[in-house]
Amino acid sequence: MIREQIEVTLTRVLAPERLEIIDESAKHAGHSGARAEGETHFRLHVVAAAFRGKSRLERHRMVNDALATLLATRVHALALTTHTPEEG
Repeated sequence: MIREQIEVTLTRVLAPERLEIIDESAKHAGHSGARAEGETHFRLHVVAAAFRGKSRLERHRMVNDALATLLATRVHALALTTHTPEEG
């Protein structure tokens, strides 16, 4: 469910050419922020034209801003890799 919300939101906001969403919650079981139901820790690889001309920090802020509600309520951690289509 959270994975799908991430996908829908980032698709709407960034129109990525490629979006990989990996749920790494099981690796964090028992750690701070982990919940028994999972879907708390994600690794994202986003390739989007919207990142052109943006620094790595600006790209990460774009993703974090888009997912702000989930980050405030359900998602404890995101590991981000962000590229333009030219960067792959």
